[in-house]
Formats: sequence, structure tokens, C-alpha cells
Amino acid sequence: MADAVSTTTVFSGSKRKVLAFTNVSDGTGESAVLKIDISALTGAPTAVRIQKLWYSVSGMALRILFDHNTDDTILVLGGNGFLDFTAMGNLPDPASAGGTGDILFTTIAQVANDSYSVIMEIEW
Repeated sequence: MADAVSTTTVFSGSKRKVLAFTNVSDGTGESAVLKIDISALTGAPTAVRIQKLWYSVSGMALRILFDHNTDDTILVLGGNGFLDFTAMGNLPDPASAGGTGDILFTTIAQVANDSYSVIMEIEW
């Protein structure tokens, strides 16, 4: 078996996108799973910035990373919340060496029936 996951595009504009991600774990979890392929975005940008996050993470924790030779952990989420980075100019990709700058998810300490729901707004 595998975790039951989904990705839904809520809004897609020329330089902004809102995506919803869900996971109900069977206990196997996710490890650096590609969630946003920036080369597939309009205009094929080289980097994205996270504007806002709404999240509900139950039982496990969720690590959000930017893909580089050594992936950059941006956030570790647990519980419920809303994060708005617009006042600080959004949360940028640190542009470490190598990689793509894609956004990846890794679950931490998951067991069967743990779950997450994340809505992420990005811009480029």
C-alpha cells in the first residue's frame, strides 16, 4: 500500500498559483516527494517564493523543502495554522548549490491514519 495523496490546483495565474495538498498515511510516509515542479509553471521560472500557507497536520509532522544538492528545509509543520509571509516579501528559495528549486514534502514520524492538508500560495 501507499499513502493516499492528492494535489489540486485552486488558482493558476501568470505569476501566482494556489495549490492544495492532502495525505492520509498508511504508515509508509513521503520522503522528498515532488509537490511543485517549477519548470512546469507559466514562464518556467527559476525560483518561487511561498506567500501563504494554511495547514492542518495530524499525528505526524511535515517538512517542506526546496530541492537542491542538499535539500533546504524551509518549514516543519505540525498542528493547525496559517502563515502569511507577504509582509516580509514572501519566503524565498535560498538558492543553495545545485538542484531545481522545486518544492518537496517529507513526512516525519507518521503512522497509519496520520494526515495533512496544506494550501500553499506561491509566486514567481
